[in-house]
Amino acid sequence: MQSSMLRKGMIVGMGNSMLDLIGHVSEDVLDKYKLVANNGYLAAEEHMPLFQELMEKYNAKFVVGGSVQNTFRVTQWVLNVPKVCTIFGGIGCDQEGKVLVSKAEADGVDTQYQYINGTPTGICAVLLTKNGAERTLVANLSAASCFTIDHLQKEENHNRLQVADVVYVAGFFLPVSVESVLYAAQCVHNRSTGTFAMNLSASYIAERYLTEWTRVMPYIDLLFGNETEARVFAKELKFKQVKDLHEIALELSHMPKLRPQQRIVVLTQGCDPVIVAKDGVTKEYPVIQLSPEKVIDTTGAGDAFVGGFLAQFIQNRPLEQCISCGIWCATQIVQQQGCSLEGFVKYETVNNKNK
Repeated sequence: MQSSMLRKGMIVGMGNSMLDLIGHVSEDVLDKYKLVANNGYLAAEEHMPLFQELMEKYNAKFVVGGSVQNTFRVTQWVLNVPKVCTIFGGIGCDQEGKVLVSKAEADGVDTQYQYINGTPTGICAVLLTKNGAERTLVANLSAASCFTIDHLQKEENHNRLQVADVVYVAGFFLPVSVESVLYAAQCVHNRSTGTFAMNLSASYIAERYLTEWTRVMPYIDLLFGNETEARVFAKELKFKQVKDLHEIALELSHMPKLRPQQRIVVLTQGCDPVIVAKDGVTKEYPVIQLSPEKVIDTTGAGDAFVGGFLAQFIQNRPLEQCISCGIWCATQIVQQQGCSLEGFVKYETVNNKNK
């Protein structure tokens, strides 16, 4: 690994950093709360009893979560150089917030959170069905929803955005502060260097926040998503093709963009090949196939994929190597409960064996 080229703050991101409350449930629970498997939801009033039910009836456990935080923890794990990644987000001044900070920093992430007085740290219910093969998310954002743009406008944080090679934001953050996302995107755009990356994150972003998303889309150089999200975005954007992922990836890559270089679109689809649209063509990359009994929990698989991808991307590695590392990291995560890095074999060890 070219650790000499790595430096503090090469990747800066914004996301809803929360604790995940993970439990295996029956599909009746999804029906009870009118949830569709493998989708993500913002918690409404009718979802609030779910959190207590998970703890009392399903012995659910708290683990560190949050899409961008998971991604950066994986990136740091691959790179093994502290504070390459810096994260912004809103957390509470409570014990749960302390847990998030301590875990992220133990994994090497530089935390620059905005602390929200009087509002608890957010919790995301993770409902596992079909023995962990499917996961459904219900997020009670709490403090995460209170993030404000003035935190980014502080001189020290503005400077962090200015010197980052990659700024990465989850689509989940659009309902929180689209102005903050645009501020970060413009910081990258105005200096003409660096990469602004984003994730589709969830179907409800397309269904409820498409206006906010289309404001940001012209700045996006690198876009991630999965097959379900991509098809919903295609439908909401009224693409001619709403099923063929190759065509959807191409159309996303061709949407209006402020910079001259064409957007790269990367779509994952579980155990099926990763699809990449670049320079007007698409290519498939096969994933590592696991036997069903090895898949414990798909929570964080997409986050881990992006984490592995970015770890190679900032080192200017070929796209194929970025994809390969992303696939390998996602394969590791689905064999764990939650986005856990414990017991992993170091990526460079495996990569060197395959050379």
